[in-house]
Amino acid sequence: MKVKTLLSATLLVAALGTTPASAATEISLFRFFGGCSDEYANVTDLSKAVGECGIIQVLANKFNAENKEGITVKTQSVEWGVYYDRLSANVAGRTPPDIAVMHRSVLPNYLLRNLLQPLGKDFATVGIDTADFVPVARDAVTYKGEVWALPFDVHSLLWHVNADLFAKAGLVDANGQPKMPTSPAELLQHAETMKAKTGKPYFAIPSGADPMPAWQYLSWVWQQGGNIVDAEKKAQLESKESKEALRLLNALYAAGHANRNHDYAAAQQAFLAGGAAVLVNGTWGVDTYAEQAKDPKSGLKKYVVRDMPSLYGKEAVWSDSHTWVLPTQPKPDAAKQKAALAFLKFLNDHNFHWARTGHLPVRASVLQSAEMRALPHRAEYTRTATIATALPPIEYQRAHMDLLVNELNSTWLVNKDQNKALADTQRAASAILRRSRHR
Repeated sequence: MKVKTLLSATLLVAALGTTPASAATEISLFRFFGGCSDEYANVTDLSKAVGECGIIQVLANKFNAENKEGITVKTQSVEWGVYYDRLSANVAGRTPPDIAVMHRSVLPNYLLRNLLQPLGKDFATVGIDTADFVPVARDAVTYKGEVWALPFDVHSLLWHVNADLFAKAGLVDANGQPKMPTSPAELLQHAETMKAKTGKPYFAIPSGADPMPAWQYLSWVWQQGGNIVDAEKKAQLESKESKEALRLLNALYAAGHANRNHDYAAAQQAFLAGGAAVLVNGTWGVDTYAEQAKDPKSGLKKYVVRDMPSLYGKEAVWSDSHTWVLPTQPKPDAAKQKAALAFLKFLNDHNFHWARTGHLPVRASVLQSAEMRALPHRAEYTRTATIATALPPIEYQRAHMDLLVNELNSTWLVNKDQNKALADTQRAASAILRRSRHR
């Protein structure tokens, strides 16, 4: 009798297309973004989620609570500083997660070693429309005509602006909006005007061991039509575009238009205290600064956001992307694969909510939506998604960035000769690229 009842229940479940509890599928997800599982335990209301950690945690909670396939996503939150070491160790130990977050800049390290699954056909099957991805996001996850990851955002440099200081300096247009420079000479002229009229420096830039100046440098290299790596994957650190970008940065520091001693916290504090006109930082700071500006005690009263201005004729700004990948499994499991794709589809469907972090959405339909433009300041920098630029798909991009940060920053921190810094960077970058080409 029990056997007959169990068989009937199984047949009923099959007929209804629902997975019985005993056949529920559990998949593992590796991510950074911080740990907040206790704070958001059992929260499924996305309106209550705040910040990167809160939003991704609540997205996972909501999927677990609402999916009809009996899928459970088990999150392993790994500290950012050791995340890729941990992921690589799991891959090498043949225990990769089912899903992992991965920066665009890291993707080639895994892709070129055949450690990731191709996803184009699977996306078409589950209803993820890759044609809806903005071009920079689609390019981020495409290699040799195949899609290898789900893009989740475009995060980029912005200029965060104290509009009151621009008004005090007279650097406003006919509508009273902050006037952005259109050439290197005009930038230096505006910076001198800002200092003379307000007594404040034009810039607050994290300038110690921070990558922010290197990202600004790259933006200016690209705006000149240059790059630090050419099509043959050869380093171009001593090009005229590279020398000019570094010259401009050092001119700003030398004239006192940016404080060379600022670290990340000090640069932010200076801006929030009303002590600098422009903070060079990323999309991730928008909501924090907007909230600070509402505080009557804040030195920042009128906060606006601007896309990176073009100083050299071409529009470009440093960017990266968070993407989701499915690592190649030593023992493929069809149920887990299906479950992982269902979760990726869910994340893509909820791309707007991730855009509440300040990052730009990867879906054109979301980027252009009224819902997106209703978020604070978003209408001021949606164009960034069309000018966002990244390094070509080369391995060891993080090593290249570490090299850039160390060498470029040394020119204003310890007055290393600029040509010597670029020559040293050229030699070291060439060695990294040779290792990649001959792997």
